[in-house]
Formats: sequence, structure tokens, C-alpha cells
Amino acid sequence: MSLVQSESKFFKGDAVIWTVVFALITFSILVVYSATGTLAFRNMAGDTEYYLLKHTFLVSLALGILWICHQIDYKYYSRLSRYALLLSVPLLLFTWQSGTEFHGASRWITIPFLNQTFQPSDLAKLALIANVASMLSKRQQNIRDSWGSVLPVLIWSGIICGLIGLSDLSGSLVLFATCMLLMFIGRVRVRYLIALVIVGAMAGLFALTVGQRLETAKSRIEAFLDKENVPFQAEQSYIAIASGGTTGKGPGNSQQRNFLPQPYSDFIFAIIIEEYGFLGAFLVIGLYLTLLYRGMLMVAQSENAFGGLLSAGLSFSLVIQAMINMGVAVGIFPITGLQLPLLSMGGTSLLFTGISIGIMISVSKGSSEEPIVSGRKRRTKK
Repeated sequence: MSLVQSESKFFKGDAVIWTVVFALITFSILVVYSATGTLAFRNMAGDTEYYLLKHTFLVSLALGILWICHQIDYKYYSRLSRYALLLSVPLLLFTWQSGTEFHGASRWITIPFLNQTFQPSDLAKLALIANVASMLSKRQQNIRDSWGSVLPVLIWSGIICGLIGLSDLSGSLVLFATCMLLMFIGRVRVRYLIALVIVGAMAGLFALTVGQRLETAKSRIEAFLDKENVPFQAEQSYIAIASGGTTGKGPGNSQQRNFLPQPYSDFIFAIIIEEYGFLGAFLVIGLYLTLLYRGMLMVAQSENAFGGLLSAGLSFSLVIQAMINMGVAVGIFPITGLQLPLLSMGGTSLLFTGISIGIMISVSKGSSEEPIVSGRKRRTKK
């Protein structure tokens, strides 16, 4: 099956991914407006549209960045990822020691003069995925027979996942799982995958021992295992989900938004189910799975190994984060701080999600440049 390409000169690349993006953005604006109405009325002197306008601006900015990134040949991101990876190391260290603290974790840097926060882990995640894809694609000839081909991947994965884990364990785990997937798709032998697991365990031990999240992780796991005393956030989320039914209460009719902590971010999926029911939930899940399918499809369609690995890594990272967020809302996983990509209200997370999807669409453009003959792409002879 070939990729469905957009005929528009303005929106190039995979038309299905573009459709998913606009559907999620539309859902996001509707639900964030509903989830923040009471909060805005209370905090902004009755201006119930304050957060709506702010979120719409950020979504528009993310869409603009996505459009710019999809116009750039994806091969350039291989070189850019090296510089971004080197830059992310001191930024992560600075954030851990001197970053802006929120809920017991220093994950943000406040940009001087702009008074806006920036989360370096978003940059580090994107840079590591792109760099791992680049390193694996360049070493495909001897990837199965040489430790030297895999060692840089192991080292960088351990460093970045360990540094992110100092203040964000759940984000670090998602990134580590993505690196595992890339190595598996990149035809790495099982012994190297085992080596990555060992490196990941060492990075996790370092993050738990030195970092800020050990006590928080322990308390959240204990609360998750304690079935008699449900945490307040989880309890309110379950009430919202149970009251949604099949079709929901309708847009803007959520009641639990007045009680649920961060209904516009960590628990936005509960508000979606309350207002749009299980039909709305299945639609959102279907959109994310479609995004994953299109991203993985490019592994087979892309003639360039880097493009296929890059698309697979970015799509998997976004969708597994979405699944964990939704799993937290329904009680499958312990409470984490992961947001729902393209749906939750956020700042830099929205922008970097836009960059990630823009790169995926750029890969889809490149994979359609060669004709497909007998189910496989071949270069045309001049």
C-alpha cells in the first residue's frame, strides 16, 4: 500500500496525517475551552475566553512550525540532530540544578525577557530519536556484526535518558522504549538489545539515586496498588468517565472540570469521555492509531533507511505517550505527568509535537518521490 499524498501545493505529503492533525487540533480547541472555562472565570476576572485564546495561539504557532518543518528535506535533520543533542546535555543539567520548579520537579527554564518557560527535555527527546535513526541508518552494512556500530547508540541513549529521568521518569521511559524500537527495526542483534536494557537500567538507577523523582515515583506506585484509597485525581477522573456514557453530556457540559486537577492537561481524556462519551474516546484513539500506522508505513515505503527509522521513532514516541496518558485517566497506569499530544493545553510541548509531525510529513514527501513498481520503490533511470 502506497502513501496517500496531498494534491495541494500548500499542504504536501501524507494527506492522512494532515487529516489526523487537523482533527486533533479541532478536538483540542473545543475541549480545552470547555475544561478551562471555570478556571478562567475564577482567575481572569470573568474572562472565560482567556485560555481559549492563549491555547488557540499556541496551536496556530505549532501548526505554523509544522508547516515549515514539512517543507524542509528530512535528510537535513540528521545533521541538525547532532548539534541539538550536544546542546541538550548542558540544558538538561542546568534545568536539573537551576530550573523552574513545579510539583517537586525542575523541568523548565524561564526564558529571560520573554517570561516564557521552555522544557529542554522536549528538545532532547526529538534530538535523540533523530540521532539514533541517523546512526543506525549509516551503519546498516555492519550493524549486526560490530559493537562499534552500536556503541554510540547505547552511550547517547543512556546519557539522554538518564538526564531526562532526573526530573521526568515517565518521559525518560517513553524515550527509552522508542530507542529500543528503533534498534529493533534497525536490524540490531538481540545481544545489543540486551546491552541497551542494561544501559537503560543503569541510567534509571542513576536518575532515581541522584534525581528528584524517587519519592514521587514510590508514592504514585503505592497509591496505584492501593485499591482501597484511590487518589483524588484518579477518583474525579473515574467519575467523569463513568458519567459520560456512550454519547457523553455534550460539548461544554462537563461537571468534573470543576473538581478534577489539570482537566485541560494531564486528565483531558477524562473530560473528552465525559462530554463526547465512549464514541468520542474511540475516535481519539483511532486518530492516534492512524498516526502510528502512517508513521510505521513509511518504514516500508521509504527508500532511505534514515527516513523510515525517523518516522517510526517519532510516531511511536507520540502515540505511546498518548496511550499512557489515556491509560492513566482510566486507571490502567499510575499517575504520571505526561500530556496528550496535540490535545492537552501546553507550551513548548505543543511546539515540539508540531516539529515532530512536520518531520514525519517531510519523510512522507520524500518517500513518494520515487515510483513504486510491483509493490517496491525503484529508482528511475535517466
